[in-house]
Amino acid sequence: MRAIDVIVKKRDGGELSQEEIEFFIQGYTQGEIPDYQAAAWLMAVYLRDMTERETYDLTLAMAHSGDTLDLRDIAPVVVDKHSTGGVGDKVSLVVAPLVAACGLPVAKMTGRGLGFTGGTVDKLESIPGYRTNLSETEFKSQLQEIGIVLTGQSVDLAPADRKLYGLRDVTATVESIPLIVSSVLSKKFAGGANSIVLDVKTGSGAFTKTLEDAESLAKGLVRLGNQTGRQVVALISDMSQPLGWAVGNALEVREAINTLHEGGPADFREHCMVVAAEMLMLSGQASDTNDALTMALETLGSGAAWQKFRDMVEAQGGDIGHIDEPDRLPKATLVKPVPAPRSGYLSKLDAAEVGKAVMELGGGRERKGETIDHSVGVIVHYKVGDLVKKDTPLFTIHANDEAQLASARERMLNAHTFSDAPVQRLPLFYRRIAE
Repeated sequence: MRAIDVIVKKRDGGELSQEEIEFFIQGYTQGEIPDYQAAAWLMAVYLRDMTERETYDLTLAMAHSGDTLDLRDIAPVVVDKHSTGGVGDKVSLVVAPLVAACGLPVAKMTGRGLGFTGGTVDKLESIPGYRTNLSETEFKSQLQEIGIVLTGQSVDLAPADRKLYGLRDVTATVESIPLIVSSVLSKKFAGGANSIVLDVKTGSGAFTKTLEDAESLAKGLVRLGNQTGRQVVALISDMSQPLGWAVGNALEVREAINTLHEGGPADFREHCMVVAAEMLMLSGQASDTNDALTMALETLGSGAAWQKFRDMVEAQGGDIGHIDEPDRLPKATLVKPVPAPRSGYLSKLDAAEVGKAVMELGGGRERKGETIDHSVGVIVHYKVGDLVKKDTPLFTIHANDEAQLASARERMLNAHTFSDAPVQRLPLFYRRIAE
């Protein structure tokens, strides 16, 4: 069997066999198939799609490309959550310690940013010393000791996804539903969680732009997850505007810390509560929505969630001083508030354009393996439906380069659209899909 034959077959619209998929994934993982052939195969999948059976085989091939964790010796139920990517989405930084503080072990293997969406690993690496490359032994030991792990993909766990994830980011193949499904679930299967809540985004700042596409993705994820014996629920949430105020790695860590102290933007705080409640219900920790929300709110208010976050950061080598005093986190040298050009109701805040502005500042990747600037980003000051007055600060840019600041400023201005008439506010969530 040859890699070129597998590429040609998919390019021409053929359905790959289980053997062909396993051959290609194993070959790429072991370095026998080079990046340029993997990139061609990714584009063929993007353009020609995959059947449900192909996606299932791809997911399992990626999950079994390395070690898989069995966490049943640690706890009968281990829960995880995953977002399909968004702008300003720092939910895991709040929800993971919150749910763990409720007594439910959380084992999360996460990724870096894809395209203009941020990645949890990148945000965590804003904290000096924080390790995102735990070994399997360290992963299980930490979960046993403190009930929470939030790390990147190790060399041993789902290595095929780790390699393909970075390649998709720079080959314009991020939005493919089979590739998203296999990436998300292969990490979850390898990471050992048996209850998974998926936050599927829709809107301009998501990979699935329409509600119809988001529903298709969510149903595919839930169906495939359930086929492998996991409990999986998907929530479809809005990503046509950024979540919270902060977009940019260190800025988002500060906002998450503020939320763990019962502050933070109202939309972000509510989003975290809904996701946390779903995790508590799915695992059987709470009997219904009211019970779950009460448990989450009380845990947040007691300070236990914040303490669990500190425990996690300390366990993974992070400098506690930088989260106890968030002003010590990376800071940009140029901080520029930009006034509103007119008065009116904010009718659109294009999340994709906001994410691209942060990329222009150096907060995202254009090439595989590229380093990023953790200090840069933007703070938006209004949400869709808000009344804005001319010359009040519309957003604030955090930059380290004057030219990048000017470019991001123009993009951010174009991301805002105004109306003279009142505008309906956007929902946080659209659907819950359980089967």
